[in-house]
This record gives sequence, C-alpha cells and structure tokens, in this order.
Amino acid sequence: MPAAPAEIVFSAHGLRKVYRTGEVDVVALHDVSLDVRRGEFVVLLGASGSGKSTLLNILGGLDVPSAGDVRFGDQVLTGADEATLTRYRREHVGFVFQFYNLIPSLTVRENVQLVTDIARDPMDIGEAIAMVGLTERADHFPAQLSGGEQQRVAIARAIVKRPDVLLCDEPTGALDVQTGKLVLQAIARINRELGTTAIVITHNAAIAAMADRVIVLGDGRIQREDVNVHKLDPSELVW
Repeated sequence: MPAAPAEIVFSAHGLRKVYRTGEVDVVALHDVSLDVRRGEFVVLLGASGSGKSTLLNILGGLDVPSAGDVRFGDQVLTGADEATLTRYRREHVGFVFQFYNLIPSLTVRENVQLVTDIARDPMDIGEAIAMVGLTERADHFPAQLSGGEQQRVAIARAIVKRPDVLLCDEPTGALDVQTGKLVLQAIARINRELGTTAIVITHNAAIAAMADRVIVLGDGRIQREDVNVHKLDPSELVW
C-alpha cells in the first residue's frame, strides 16, 4: 500500500505582488499558486527578476502579497499583523541568505547561540554546528573562516531553533563550485535527517538536480514544475 502524501506545509493561491516605484507599478508576481509538502526539497529556479525572492519572502512572512492567499498549515498568513508574522518567523522559519550576516566579534558558537535565546525548543548548539561540519571551528571568529564556512555557520544558526522550514535565497551565489557543494550538502543533510522542508532559490540550473521538485519562474509566473525521480547528491552535481 503506497504511503499517504505528506501534509501540506505551504498553500498559496493567486499570489500577486505589485511594487510602487515612483509613478510606475512593477508587478513581481502574477497569479502564482503552489503547495509545498512537509519534508520536500524544492528549488525555485529562474533568472534575476523572475519573482523567486518575492515568492520566498511572502512564504517566509518577510513580505505580504498585494492579492491572493497564503497559509502555513492551518495558519492564514495573509492579512496577519506584524506581531503575528514575527512570531511565525521566530517559531517556524529558518532563513539563509547569500550574505552571511554573522556578528564579527562573536565566535561560531556564539553566533549560533544568539538564536537559542529566542527559540522555544532549540537543539544543542554543538549538534547544530556538527550538522554543518564545523565542530573543529566552533571557537573561531568569522574572519578566520572561509566564505563557505561562514555560510555553513549561517545554516547552523538557522536550524538550531528546529524550524519547520528552511528558506534559502541564493545560498551558493557568492561561492565557488566546490565550496558551494559543501553548503548544499549541509542543506540536503538537514532536509534528509531532520525532515525539515527546504526551499532553495537559485539561478543555477545544475542545482535543480538535487531537488525533489523544481519550480521554474519567469516574469513573475510559474512557467513549469518538474519532479525529480532520481535526484542527485550535491557532490554529484556538475556545474
């Protein structure tokens, strides 16, 4: 008997986002609808300006749609006030951006520990650091780390609070190929071992091969969705 489908984490319908620039309206999203299930690894693929970051920010509660409806499980995010969105981000979402945003005067351990002070049920700090392969660097400062190591610290900081979803915006954008693969391996491990739903933005089509599902965006619309039957380990990616 086949396993029942995993529950839906995100459900978005008819999302539209319009930014006002002077007297000009810029439409970033046009009628975007999608569902994301628990434990999925989803890649949002598309060129710059395709709407990827706008969609991710709306799912993460960093932005709100101009029209449409978005839910996290049973929680309606559309129309929620800022206090509700702040609580949602704190309790359920881990963010990883292209730039690491580490505090230079704090060690790896201390940068990760900052998040545990506001988390309901954080994991052990050492466990989070170990998951991204940086145990031996835990007492180093950001300036003593490579770019890839700093990005992995940012991932450890995002996951230490045990988020339901990990939202990553171009996490390898500033890294070389081999370093980027190490970062992707850390994200894939978290998805696989913790069951964390992962949504990763990229413009690099090669990265899509590691996803369960690829959503291709263009001009603010979903152009197509592809399911990977045989997804690759990040170490097998050819850029």
